[in-house]
Amino acid sequence: MSPVPLPVLDPAFFDAAQTARAWPFEEARKLVKRLEKTGKGEAVFETGYGPSGLPHIGTFGEVARTTMVRTAFRLLTRDEVPTRLICFSDDMDGMRKIPENVPSREAMEPHLQKPLSAVPDPWTNEYASFGDHNNAMLRRFLDTFGFDYEFASATDYYKSGKFDTVLRLAAERYDAIMKVMLPSLGVERQATYSPFLPISPLSGRVLYVPMKEVNAKDGTITFADEDGRDTTVPVTGGHVKMQWKPDFGMRWAALGVDFEMFGKDHQTNAPIYDKICAILGGNPPEHYVYELFLDSEGQKISKSKGNGLTIDEWLTYAPAESLGLYMFQKPRVAKRLHFDVIPRAVDEYAAHVAAYAKQDVAARLENPAFHVHYGNVPEIDMPVTFALLLNLATASNPETPEVMWGYISAYAPGVSPQTHPHLDALVGYAMRYFRNFVAKTYRAPDDVERTALEALSAAFATLPAHADNEAIQNAALDVARQVERYQDHSKKSPAGGPGVSGDFFRMLYQVLIGQERGPRFGSFVALYGIDNTRQLIADALAGKMLAA
Repeated sequence: MSPVPLPVLDPAFFDAAQTARAWPFEEARKLVKRLEKTGKGEAVFETGYGPSGLPHIGTFGEVARTTMVRTAFRLLTRDEVPTRLICFSDDMDGMRKIPENVPSREAMEPHLQKPLSAVPDPWTNEYASFGDHNNAMLRRFLDTFGFDYEFASATDYYKSGKFDTVLRLAAERYDAIMKVMLPSLGVERQATYSPFLPISPLSGRVLYVPMKEVNAKDGTITFADEDGRDTTVPVTGGHVKMQWKPDFGMRWAALGVDFEMFGKDHQTNAPIYDKICAILGGNPPEHYVYELFLDSEGQKISKSKGNGLTIDEWLTYAPAESLGLYMFQKPRVAKRLHFDVIPRAVDEYAAHVAAYAKQDVAARLENPAFHVHYGNVPEIDMPVTFALLLNLATASNPETPEVMWGYISAYAPGVSPQTHPHLDALVGYAMRYFRNFVAKTYRAPDDVERTALEALSAAFATLPAHADNEAIQNAALDVARQVERYQDHSKKSPAGGPGVSGDFFRMLYQVLIGQERGPRFGSFVALYGIDNTRQLIADALAGKMLAA
């Protein structure tokens, strides 16, 4: 795909941005102050990628959140300061273990510990290496979401000489780097540690060996190769790579990085990265540390355990904008990343977009939709929420989208897949989500509940066929007010009597839909239809739900 250009920002936001409080603006202000202090003429943002596996939901989160900060910076500087986003792939990292999903593990074994860019592509002959294959997947992945970025390969940067100046400086300041690194290591590791990892001329493997000599004048290192012989190689030209902690600082110094965010698991190492960057002549960048995602049980998500959502799984059941919203919300709070968070994210996104159209400029900058769309929020009309679509699918058990659209078109005349393509996409998402994740657990009504349901059906029979959700909701409330179990004496009805307890609507969803809760009941009935709902009540009273 061709590079995606930066979106044009509306100058109407420039003044309001100066006092905007959303977290991307808070981070961007630190960057503005940094550049004012240094006099640097551009802002360089960076994200990192380890191509030992395919891009995942964390990759999306890092690039999306960094782009949010970049957009805020552009607004704060009136888009007069050039910005760059470098997506850096550490494809010179050694392959420490064989991936589970390769066609032949045996064929990969001879390549263990070789740089990922030197391991053959196990899937096709299209790419020169395993690293190249995953790098291509990264670029395709980022292009699909429309990110503006510059791709950088560690192999290219090390071999082409782009890191040579800083690598020579690392050899010259080897002792200073070691003074930073050794206190962070155990006693055994200290005895063999070196910030340089030579690539064996014999085997091509990345070697974790101690240095016998570091010659700053010649820019070389000497070590024992795998055959035991002393070997001398230059630190330049791709003959070595740096250990991952020094590599962070070296990269920041070499690329002039001004901003990089990373997960909480890097937080304790950030001072090390900073010190090495400074040793190598760089100005340590601004950091943003985000919390890690948790699974449904509250455990840290692990790729090896497979206990979290993949980005493909999220995008099977919801649009990318909902994932963008999830990434925007409270990055410094640990959040569960599991299938049950998807419906709420979808409806919250739609609510933010709907609010955006009615807000002034200052309020729009605080609206998550602004940041999800990097300043270019589309107009989306959503006459039906995702939660309603899920309940509609639960009640109607549709085989095709046309069944769902029959209900929608009756509820909102003139609304069709052609007029509302975003809603049409949500119909497909809702059907897939319902089929795979909605567990229906019906229960039989007791005697009080049977009487209430019979009264509800009778009340609905008096309503016009196209009664709106308010009329339907009020009819249901009138029924509940007559049942002592559902009277809430802490509330007042319009007539001055007791209000209605939420237990009434919980009962309706448990008995009629097989769910613990749902959206506003009047809205559901308006969408599903009064006659269809009365039939649902009749089926529940006849015990048909339990037999299904």
